[in-house]
Order: sequence, then structure tokens, then C-alpha cells
Amino acid sequence: MDVFAGVNEYTLQTQANAVGAEDMAGISEALIPFLFSTAASIMLVVTPLITMRLFAEERMNQTLILLTSSPVSNTQIVLGKYLSVLGFVLLFVVLVALMPLSLALATPLDWGQLAAASLGLLLLLAAFTAAGLFLSSLARQPVIAAVTTFGFLLLLDVLYQSGNAQGLASELFVYLSAFGHFLSFAGGMFNSSDLVYYGLFIAGFLILTIRKLDNDRLQG
Repeated sequence: MDVFAGVNEYTLQTQANAVGAEDMAGISEALIPFLFSTAASIMLVVTPLITMRLFAEERMNQTLILLTSSPVSNTQIVLGKYLSVLGFVLLFVVLVALMPLSLALATPLDWGQLAAASLGLLLLLAAFTAAGLFLSSLARQPVIAAVTTFGFLLLLDVLYQSGNAQGLASELFVYLSAFGHFLSFAGGMFNSSDLVYYGLFIAGFLILTIRKLDNDRLQG
């Protein structure tokens, strides 16, 4: 429904400004940032729910010790759980990208912006998942893991909002927030520094999760 609302808003705006206009925003510029930003906001709430049980439920059921004593490394355990959730995330991104693609037969699309926005959403949600995985490894109850993950992701959003607030502009806050880097992709801009940020973010939380399991294994 949000997509159709965006298309309708775009149509009304362009009809009102079409006469004598030279540089009107295309459907891609008007719709894609709105659509992918909405999807990111939805996943800010959904991601804690799909990551909360990864380790917290095993700890609650006292089966984590069986998992960590299995003949596989902690790295394999963490990557296995992470990639399983990432598969769902990838499917979600594909479904979101299909929405503007459905308009391709009726209007030209900016394929570069669509590809950049899809990549940006995938990286953002991969970062959300890595953070949720780590926080689940710390919690003893899935509900606690969900709440702490949501709180952390909300903090990332607050950092971005604070960095862009009037009178409180701070490039540091915007850089630290995962949302600031995502919006560059949503606008059709591919910046290698944004790619490095997400790579470090994801790798950092995966390493922390592995170290947490190593510590649990040593403590028996």
C-alpha cells in the first residue's frame, strides 16, 4: 500500500508542476528512497524478533553447552546461524525491489539507483542481523534479546536524527549511525566508505559473538 501511495503522490505532484517544468524528479527518484526507507524502518522492528531466539533460547533451554561442544567450531556455528537469517533478509530485499520493478513496463526506471538502494538495504539489514546475533548470545531470555536489540537499533536511528537536528549537526553522529550510510545508497550514490563501514560493523559483531561462545566453551 505504501508503494501505491507513493506513486499516487508522485502523480499528483508531477501533474501540478508539469506545465513549464524543466527538471522534474523521475519516478525512481521520487519512489525508491521512500520505499526502501520504509522497508528499513519496518525491519528495525522485525529484526529483533527474528534474531532473538538464535542463542538466547538455547541458553534458556540449557542446550547451548551441547551446541558449543559439538564437533564444529564456534566460527561455523555463528556463521551458520547468521547466514540462515541472512537468507530471509535477502528474500525480503528481493521482494521490496520487485515493487518498483513492477512499474518498469509503464515508466522508465533508474536501474542504477534501484541497484544501489537494494544493496544498501541488504547491507543495513545484514548489519542489523549481526548486532541482533551478538545481543542474543548475551541474553538468557529471547524477550530480553529482542528488547536490547531493538533498543540498540533505535539508538542508531537516534544518532542519525541527532546528527541532522537543527543546531545539533554532528558529522560524527551521522557517520556512527548505520542509517546515514544507508540513505546514501537509497539516493543512488555508491560510496566505498559506506561499504567499508558496513563491512567493519558486521565483522565486528560476528567476531564479538564468536569470542562470547569461546568464553562460554572455556567456562564449560
